[in-house]
Order: sequence, then structure tokens, then C-alpha cells
Amino acid sequence: MKPVRWLGPLLLLALTGCGLASGPPPRIQPADVVTISAEQGGRFLAFVGPRHEQAPPFLGVPNTNFYALRSWLDTRTGAHVTQLYVEDSYFGAKRDWDAARDAAGQKLKFIPISQNEITCDNGCSYAEEFAAELPDALLRASGKGLTIIFTAKSGAEKTIAVPGAFVEKQRLALAAARANLPTAAAAAAAAPAPR
Repeated sequence: MKPVRWLGPLLLLALTGCGLASGPPPRIQPADVVTISAEQGGRFLAFVGPRHEQAPPFLGVPNTNFYALRSWLDTRTGAHVTQLYVEDSYFGAKRDWDAARDAAGQKLKFIPISQNEITCDNGCSYAEEFAAELPDALLRASGKGLTIIFTAKSGAEKTIAVPGAFVEKQRLALAAARANLPTAAAAAAAAPAPR
């Protein structure tokens, strides 16, 4: 019986919408390093690139108003997905971020993560977390950098310019891990024969 090859990528894509890909990148990490951690007992590897400010820290609070590249690799199938993750804290009317596109206008899969009202004492403030899924072709073509435009239901627009060096670090970390995964053929050869 042949293995079902599409099941792994389908599972990975499903997980990016429920829990595995939600929440912010780790709070502490070196400034220019892609950190790698095992998720779900080693089934997936999570790659989180360096954090960079996308706006001044909200009220001077660290770990606010930043972006980071993040990827997940299915260690069994080699399927992977990469996102541009954004944390946005602000005063005023709720923005309700809901769409993303690249610099050429190509629509990207938008991933809402969380929307929280910080306070409405003396005016409202909010914190939103969201991401855009970045196709491999877009990442490969981004040697000089990557520009992603997010839009909100409120009419707000946010442009995030990711330097090419950060995209390349993310791609290289992911490629190195994928190169060290056992191939499907080797895994199938090691599996016991059906009786």
C-alpha cells in the first residue's frame, strides 16, 4: 500500500489555523538569530526569526509593535509553511486587521490570531496579533527584501518591509533542517513489511 503523501501537508496547513501557529514568537531570543524549537513532541519544528519594530513600542512597553518571520516544518513529511507575524498595539478605534498582499498586489492568506481591548478608560487601546502566509516563490524572489501590506476593516494600512538578510536567514535555517530530515523513501524502507 502506498503512503498518502498529501496528508502531512494538509495536517500542517490545518494546524497553522488552530493552535500550532497561534500566539507570539518567544519573548527572549538573540537579536539576529533564527531560533528553532520542537513542537508537539518533535513532530514539528518551529523557526522564529529575529524581532523588529514595526512601530515604536506601545507606551514604551517592550515586546509590543514588532514583526518576525516564523516557519513550521513537519519532520515526518518535510512540508512547511512560513508566515510574517505582526503584533500591533495602538490607541483609538479598533482597526480589525483582515487582509494582506505583497508589493505586487498579490493577495496573501491572512491569519487572524488575537484581538484584545487593552483598556477603554480615557479612550480605547487595543492589541492585535495577525500574520500573512508567505509562499515559497515569494520568499525565493525576495533577495533584496520583502514588502507586505496589511489592511484593516477600519481602512488602516500597514506596510512592513523585511530586509533580504532576514528572509535569507529564515530560508537557510529551514533548508538546513529539511536537508537533515530522512527522505520518504528511507522512512518507507525502514518500516516493517505488512503481514
